Amino acid sequence: MSDKKKKLKLARGPLMVDVAGATLTREEKQRLRHPLVGAVILFARNFESREQLVDLTRSIHKLRSPELLIAVDHEGGRVQRFRTDGFTALPAMRALGEYWMHSPLVALRMATDVGYVLGAELRACGVDLSFTPVLDLDYGVSNVIGNRSFHRDPRVVAMLARALVQGLSFAGMSACGKHFPGHGAVAADSHHEIPRDPRTLKQILSEDAAPYEWLGDQVIASVMPAHVIYPKVDSMPAGFSTRWVQDILRKKLGFDGVVFSDDLTMEGASVAGDILARAQAALGAGCDMALVCNRPELADELLGRLKVEPSVTSMARLDRLMPKIPSPDWDTLQNMPAYQQALQSVRILNERA
Repeated sequence: MSDKKKKLKLARGPLMVDVAGATLTREEKQRLRHPLVGAVILFARNFESREQLVDLTRSIHKLRSPELLIAVDHEGGRVQRFRTDGFTALPAMRALGEYWMHSPLVALRMATDVGYVLGAELRACGVDLSFTPVLDLDYGVSNVIGNRSFHRDPRVVAMLARALVQGLSFAGMSACGKHFPGHGAVAADSHHEIPRDPRTLKQILSEDAAPYEWLGDQVIASVMPAHVIYPKVDSMPAGFSTRWVQDILRKKLGFDGVVFSDDLTMEGASVAGDILARAQAALGAGCDMALVCNRPELADELLGRLKVEPSVTSMARLDRLMPKIPSPDWDTLQNMPAYQQALQSVRILNERA
């Protein structure tokens, strides 16, 4: 029987899970065929070579129809999962903000080039989405954000993000703005702590959240809320808060794209309870998809316990994220003039770093 005939026809579910290594195990294939799964996130441990990565993404895509969304955190700088076997070393986004101070228009062109290289290389290997760009403002207090941020000024962040997203779009890839409404003003790292931002809603909307309103879902097709508590707005982290997701992001800011939770296994998510309570809180707040990373036993527990009806609206939003144009393979990409030209901008930024 052909792989095409074996492909399971099943709508995408609301959970994103990961896999352990360079190939799929029998247990992982079974997990990825679960009705609640709709996407897979890859990490550095899933990469040995470009050829292996292509085989892995192809095997994931072959499991189901419509295909599972394959995502990765691949921003540039210190957050770049694939770094060898031809993948371009991408600069941290602060490099673009610094160039902006020298020449804004050239910085915009460079941001588009960086986005194109980032997206085109991933697409050539079968990856559908990168969780980028970071829209957090650089207040100089957050080590976990740091040079991942474009700039302190929300206007500069929005302009450079728009240019980078344009480059991703040229490569056939959508974007994900993170971490709504903003992680840059708190020192605590939500991977290991529960950060609290004491500012008022007015302060946050006028600064950190401004790029989300200015860009909208026509530019940023998906958003990831922060595992940060803003006690003057809600007692729960943004990704578990109906007020943040529904009232502010959806209604006030008019965002109709996909909302991903951040990883539910992070310490910043622990305030909601066990893994089931965390998933229920995220989906109940209005997230379209919840992430469960690096803890397969928790993913399996959640798949066995979570009871949720498929959301037609969420499935439609997720479908809009999937690439709609074919991608050139790696060898073809290397010889494309647009790609070669874009690499020049990346090289200049890396030389200045």
